[in-house]
Amino acid sequence: MTDLPTHLHYTLEHEWLQDGAPATVGITSTAAEALGDIVYLELPAVGETITAGAVVGEIESTKSVSELFSPVSGTVAEINQEAIDDPSLVNSDPFGRGWLLKVDVTETGPLLTAEEYEAHAAG
Repeated sequence: MTDLPTHLHYTLEHEWLQDGAPATVGITSTAAEALGDIVYLELPAVGETITAGAVVGEIESTKSVSELFSPVSGTVAEINQEAIDDPSLVNSDPFGRGWLLKVDVTETGPLLTAEEYEAHAAG
């Protein structure tokens, strides 16, 4: 398994969260690799209220369509238009330029450390 950034929080559904105001959300390299070549992203609109644990979008790859779950509740502050225009960024740089959305957080859902996530993802 790839080395995960330890400063991020993770979900059982393979999303990551970087604390901040607003907080940044993306999918892990494990998820990006499992999906294969990502070709389309459907993300919530800026200003939309989202709920921790709820489906907030879809990620389509050449293999399948996968749901995107929010690790937090709050209001969408920004979406990554660069990743919408070039979804392959999620494959090539999932923890950097391939981030998906930024959220003004009101509440967090259950989160894992990098170590806990690696143990879960391994099996």
